[in-house]
Amino acid sequence: MLKIGAMYKKNWIKGAIKKPGSLTATAKKAGAVSKDGTIKKEWLKEKAKGNDKTAQRARLAITLSKMKK
Repeated sequence: MLKIGAMYKKNWIKGAIKKPGSLTATAKKAGAVSKDGTIKKEWLKEKAKGNDKTAQRARLAITLSKMKK
């Protein structure tokens, strides 16, 4: 059985993403989504600079993409 702290550490990504799909929607409006539905990395790196919500979401997306590898 998992302890509460272990469960929190395991599912931290679920709590970090408050509005799933919002970054993809912003990227679609900007035309930065490729044909297979992924967001272009150049666009993410450009948008990651700054302090607004899009920048925060872009930085989180970059971090999560590194975890897959």
